[in-house]
Amino acid sequence: MSRPEIADSDMLEPDDVRILRALQIDPRVGFATVAKVLGLSELTVARRYRRMRRAGAIRVIGVVDPGALGQSRWMVRLRCRPGSATAIAEALAQRDDISWVALNAAGSEITCAVRSRSQEQRDDLLGRRLPRTAAVLDLQASVLLRQFVGGRGHYWAALAGTLTPEQESALGPGGSPFTERPVVRNQLSQLSAQDEKLLAALAADGRASLVDLAAAADLTPGRVSRRLHALISGGVVHIDVEIAPMALGYRARANLWMRAHPGKIKAVGRAMAQMPEVGFAAAVSGPYNLHAVVQCRDLDELFEFTTDRIGTLPGVEGMEVSPIVRQIKQAGTRVDGDRLTDPPSEDSRR
Repeated sequence: MSRPEIADSDMLEPDDVRILRALQIDPRVGFATVAKVLGLSELTVARRYRRMRRAGAIRVIGVVDPGALGQSRWMVRLRCRPGSATAIAEALAQRDDISWVALNAAGSEITCAVRSRSQEQRDDLLGRRLPRTAAVLDLQASVLLRQFVGGRGHYWAALAGTLTPEQESALGPGGSPFTERPVVRNQLSQLSAQDEKLLAALAADGRASLVDLAAAADLTPGRVSRRLHALISGGVVHIDVEIAPMALGYRARANLWMRAHPGKIKAVGRAMAQMPEVGFAAAVSGPYNLHAVVQCRDLDELFEFTTDRIGTLPGVEGMEVSPIVRQIKQAGTRVDGDRLTDPPSEDSRR
């Protein structure tokens, strides 16, 4: 059987996009609730969701915030010898502490996000393994200083207006679920062995039932429900809805490396957080003090966005636009061509 391909946005029908929007508002909402709000049958909602899963258009996963556990996060740029970047990028994507990997600059540059759960793990990667790789010509590592948008705050322009305000309020509270915060928290959370098992199960399937989560974590469904609520409300984990960009017609994705006046960094970051094209924005260390990932429908829209919207923000002094030629991993999910792929061990029938 040939695997489904995401050729363009025509792959999704209007009801599919409405279901995606409902899941963005509440990733663990029941199909019965979505069906009632959207005026569909529960069977139709479940069938459409599973079809999108099989096609690699969507994954719902639990993503741990290492800052809640005291670990910093880093953005790394690697300049590689011609012909070597793909193999290095694939090797990086195999690591659990690498959550995001992309090829830029016609395939000669790699951008990756390092979310190591320990300083030793991070130092081993950035201080020893990568610098000793013969094919790596240059390495620039920037630590995240303040995140302005990302994760659950990722609402694409393509999904705006697909539901009425009444439908959205019936599914959950309004407004962006992401709140600007320091990357590393002052009050740290401690995880038990059962928490780690629970988080591992959520990383495989963010919509896993309480019964399945309880079995994975050796807890009762009631205790899992309470612990899951505590971990989410405490910001240790968020349930992320990952959508393949091509499924919504977004064909131009790019890294923006920006220089802003030191006194304007917060203002620029907060302004970008309000732009639906921006999926991630953060203040970082290094020669550029802001980094963002943006999604546009094509290169012309990317040009208009970076010149007319970003370039005119007060305080922006310089910007490098680095188009992504191939996404290999996003939010911990492997990307195969234009589709999101499940871990080999995951039961993808849910």
